[in-house]
Amino acid sequence: MTRAAEFWDSAYDNDTAPWVIGEPQPAIVGLEQAGWIRGRVLDPGAGAGEHTIALTRLGYDVRGVDLSPSAVEHARRNAVEQGVAGARFDVVDALRLSEAAVLAEKDGGTVEFDTIVDSALFHVFGDAPEARAEYVRSLAAVCAPGGRVHVLALSDREAGFGPRISDSVIRESFGEGWELEDLQPARYRGRVTPGVAEAAAAMEQHDGRVDVVAWLARIRRI
Repeated sequence: MTRAAEFWDSAYDNDTAPWVIGEPQPAIVGLEQAGWIRGRVLDPGAGAGEHTIALTRLGYDVRGVDLSPSAVEHARRNAVEQGVAGARFDVVDALRLSEAAVLAEKDGGTVEFDTIVDSALFHVFGDAPEARAEYVRSLAAVCAPGGRVHVLALSDREAGFGPRISDSVIRESFGEGWELEDLQPARYRGRVTPGVAEAAAAMEQHDGRVDVVAWLARIRRI
C-alpha cells in the first residue's frame, strides 16, 4: 500500500523515521566509489537528503526529490548544516517525475538523468503492483537512454521491519525497455526507533543502528 505525503511528513516531524541515519547508505557510497554514479543524477525519495548532499559535495549534478514537504525541509536544513548549501531539493511525486515543473528544461522538455539512485523507495510499492508499474514508467520517462537506475531495497530473505520484497519483484518490474545488469544481496542500514524497536530486538545493533538484508540492483535503460 502506498502512503500519502502526510504519513511521511509525520515521520520527519516527529523524528520517528528509521531510515534517517545521519549518513549515506554504505551501499550507495560503494556505488560511487566503484564508478557507477555518472552524469546528471536524480535521487527520488531523497528523504533527509544524505545521498544528494554527499554526491553534491563530490561535484555531481544532483537533484533530490521527495513527496514529503517535511522531508524536503529537513533535507535543505541538513545541507546547510553540513556546509553543502548548493544541494538541491524539491517536492515531487515520484510517480509523476516527467510532469514536475522543477525537472523541466528551459525549453519545456523533461530533464533526462544519466543515473538514478533509489535508496529505499522502490520497496514502498512492493505490495501495490499498479503503483509499482507507474513508478517504473515514471523512471523511464526521465532516465536517459543508456542511463542506469540503482535500486537499494529491503529483502524478504530474513525477518525484519519495513516493506520487504523478493528479488522477483525487481526482476518482473523492469521488463521491456530495461536491461537488468546486476542484482545482488546487500545490506541496508537503519536506525532503531520506537516504531521498529520490537522487530529490531533480535538483531545485532551498534549505537542504535542495524544492518538488515537488502537487494542492490543495477538496471540500464535501453
